Amino acid sequence: MSKGMVYLVGAGPGDPDLITVKGLACLQKAEVVVYDRLSSSRLLSCAPPGAELIYAGKHPTRHALTQEEINRLLIEKARQGKTVVRLKGGDPFIFGRGGEEAEALAEAGIPFEVVPGVTSATAVPAYAGIPVTHRRCASTLAVVTGNEDPSREDTRIAWDKLATGADTIVFLMGMANLEFIAGQLMAHGRHPDTPVAVIQWGTLPEQKTIAAPLKEIADRAKEAGLTSPAVIVVGEVASLRPKLSWWEKKPLFGRRVLVTRSREQASQLSALVKELGGEAVEFPTIRVVEPDDLTPLDRAIANLPSYRWAIFTSANGVRFFLKRLLDLGEDVRALKGVNLCAIGPKTREALERYALRVAYVPEEYRAEEIARGLEKHIKPGDRVLLPRADIARRVLADMLREMGAEVDEVTAYRTVPDGENAEVIRRMLARGEIHIVTFTSSSTVRNFVSLMGREGLPELLGRVTVACIGPVTAQAARELGLPVHVEARRYTIEGLVEAIAEAGGKGK
Repeated sequence: MSKGMVYLVGAGPGDPDLITVKGLACLQKAEVVVYDRLSSSRLLSCAPPGAELIYAGKHPTRHALTQEEINRLLIEKARQGKTVVRLKGGDPFIFGRGGEEAEALAEAGIPFEVVPGVTSATAVPAYAGIPVTHRRCASTLAVVTGNEDPSREDTRIAWDKLATGADTIVFLMGMANLEFIAGQLMAHGRHPDTPVAVIQWGTLPEQKTIAAPLKEIADRAKEAGLTSPAVIVVGEVASLRPKLSWWEKKPLFGRRVLVTRSREQASQLSALVKELGGEAVEFPTIRVVEPDDLTPLDRAIANLPSYRWAIFTSANGVRFFLKRLLDLGEDVRALKGVNLCAIGPKTREALERYALRVAYVPEEYRAEEIARGLEKHIKPGDRVLLPRADIARRVLADMLREMGAEVDEVTAYRTVPDGENAEVIRRMLARGEIHIVTFTSSSTVRNFVSLMGREGLPELLGRVTVACIGPVTAQAARELGLPVHVEARRYTIEGLVEAIAEAGGKGK
């Protein structure tokens, strides 16, 4: 059997967006992924469906696999002809034991490549507002392992040279030995008042930073309850943090936000959350699909010239309606003479992408406001087409009929439950790892409740902020027993994120 290939990939310091382009490409073609304790679940989800995921994490007090077992595993999987990714936190060759793994592969004759990663030694301080070098106060940098046994007599760290030999000293994996590290530095000449910062869970929503003089840092870290993983920065650069801190000042810093929109639509909300410093966790509770029966939609398209108005209440309605129009061999000229109405700016943008002119958009993006706004324009006997979801509210159609309009409601698309990874999300909620849950439609609420189970929801959402895109969605949430803490004033994705940010993202 032909030999496989092993890629030693640096996953970066924690934030999944900090993986390199090449590292992501390797993940996307992996047949086997051997991953560490701090590997992001979002990165693991980038592996192809069916890829074998093997946990090889190491905790300061216990190891899932010994290093020798990991080496043998990589060789074994490669000899089976597999493409193997060894996914390692930070950079594989900076205290990641990647050198040992590469040696084992070389000795076994297994081809391998090293994909460098963004190291926590520089990235974590950067996320805390600390440049590890600075022209004014730091021209030299030392990166040092912090997990040597303090009782060892054969230490490879020359404390007498290190203490004053570098302007900035960054210790990785040193929380358990912080008191010893500080003592050694002071004993060998580092001034007790040297600024020090300790950053726990750097680049993640849980990031926590404390700063103190070298002589006090161990006690301050203990008082703050800091544990591993953490990065320790010793040097004058740590004093720049109050001025240069940027990430921790963002309005959604420290917040992990659950996005329940369909997979196709989640990216916009996720991107806005990230821009404001939050971490988006995508959990699509719905999928948007074609109707079971296309006959009513096809009939409406065949009779388009007979309609005075076509009203679109979502971008999905536009997408599926126009897709079907094109599938039937027609084009946008079929809508000539039909006045188009969009419920809001995103729906209008969806129509305008097809070079269609929108005649009316209500100031408030609700079905009721559409009807009120069109009251002066619709005459008795006018035919109105409503291409919409199969479970859309009836209020708009009823109000238009009260005006004397002949309304044809046709299903342009269906929303069906999704909910992949529901158990993972349930565990994250139970552990308090989700801080905000967003709902952008009534169907996302209903499916979320169905997937999580109504019985345990009060406990799961006890520490969670529930944010809804508007009053209709909020009403659906309340009817199903969910509290609503944030309701957008503008019923758009931007309005929802704006409302969360104004609330501080901090919860109830």
